[in-house]
Amino acid sequence: MTLSILIWLPTAIALVAAALPRPWVGRFVAALSLLPLGIAISYVARFNAGHAGLQFVTDQTWIGALGIHYKLGLDGLNVTLVLLCCVLFSASLIWAAFREWPQPRLFYFYFGVAQSGVLGAFCAQDLALFVAFFDLMLIPFYFLIGMWGTGDRVRATTKLVVYTLVGSFFMLAAAIATGVVAASEHGVPITFVLSSLHHLPLSRSSQEWIFLGFAAAFLVKMPLVPFHGWLADGYKAMPIPAVAVFSGVLSKVAAYGFLRIVLPLFPYASVHYQMVMLLIALASILWGTSLAFTTPDARLVVAYSSVAQLGFITLGIFSLRSQGGQGAILQMINHGLVTAPLFFIVAALALRSGGSEDLREMGGIAFRAPVLAALFLIVALATLAMPGSANFIGEFMILLGVFKAKVVIAVVAFLGVVGAAVYALRVYIASMHNRVKPGVRSLDIGLGDLAALAPLVVVIIALALYPQFVLSRSQQTVKSTVATTHTPVKVAAR
Repeated sequence: MTLSILIWLPTAIALVAAALPRPWVGRFVAALSLLPLGIAISYVARFNAGHAGLQFVTDQTWIGALGIHYKLGLDGLNVTLVLLCCVLFSASLIWAAFREWPQPRLFYFYFGVAQSGVLGAFCAQDLALFVAFFDLMLIPFYFLIGMWGTGDRVRATTKLVVYTLVGSFFMLAAAIATGVVAASEHGVPITFVLSSLHHLPLSRSSQEWIFLGFAAAFLVKMPLVPFHGWLADGYKAMPIPAVAVFSGVLSKVAAYGFLRIVLPLFPYASVHYQMVMLLIALASILWGTSLAFTTPDARLVVAYSSVAQLGFITLGIFSLRSQGGQGAILQMINHGLVTAPLFFIVAALALRSGGSEDLREMGGIAFRAPVLAALFLIVALATLAMPGSANFIGEFMILLGVFKAKVVIAVVAFLGVVGAAVYALRVYIASMHNRVKPGVRSLDIGLGDLAALAPLVVVIIALALYPQFVLSRSQQTVKSTVATTHTPVKVAAR
């Protein structure tokens, strides 16, 4: 079984569903979304954790004249992220299947294309192929916001298009430059295969300016400060299942890009711009945390907390230490597993508060909703990285890596850990406890919410008990990836 089947199966399922009667479409897609999930689980089960190189490789020449290959593969950087993608898309599709959507065939088709794009970006081992999948995964969300979004959909879509198109332009230019400059400097035919580019190190000056192109694209997509201008409008306008996978999975593709592309191909530039990237990450942690515990909007609390968590992930990556890199991958998984259920919970809270997502209009929901309150509490405790949770392990490893690299940055970043406890408990207490506000109905979780939330909570608990599930698979590859930045002068001088 090739990785192509896993990548394109979600789109194929959506196309088949388009031929079904409208009432069947959502349930058909949700049920069959378990097929890609099962395939992803089989790859994780067969993955050799002691091997740092690629496994399950597919390599076919795509555009021979340009040295572009259709090359796919899994290693410690992406194998668990592929599984995360399938888990969150399945949960979001199950949540969506219990609700009515205008034009459901188109709605689920865009979801299928989005999942294929994300899986392709994670699996791509050719720089041009990665760029193609990176852009493909964004296109469906322009339509999901514009056609099924809420509030000022036009403004949100416009800002998302402008920001991401500019970022994608920089990435495309940087990708082309990488292949062309590497071929020119070494006198070899042009290639975009990542494994080949690893053996064609660029000069220091070339690395420095090409690094900026990739960094701009990835920082916009995550997003981090000051590239976050689209965040509030975009997250407010997206339908809940779309924002759950957008925040839980798509933002991780950008963070993954730093590990897959930037550190191995531009090691000197990664060291050169290390402090800049750490300061951007630190600013994102402090900015996201401060807004998360001041905004009254429950959805934006989750959105701003995501900025803070992605700041932590970037800290781990640019600590340029193996502990920080492993912590970053673990935290990518952790954040995806908590942010998706948080958005589902926000929708459940709004349903019980007359449609409002304002925390000031909530309160007392837990009185007749013990199951919802219990699930929410587990997710909230994971969000604040309570000792014993996988989030705690992830943040601890990140801070350990940063402490070894830049101790002052690590000390200031501890403020973000404290802030996470504030905003997580604030949302839980404001909505679940206190006096019942006017217009609030207290009722327990419904079948649709439970079907999407309960499996994610089980995974959160399982990963808390055994974080080694992720760490053992990422260890060898992260070590080899980070090692390239420890000898940047030698690599760049060739």
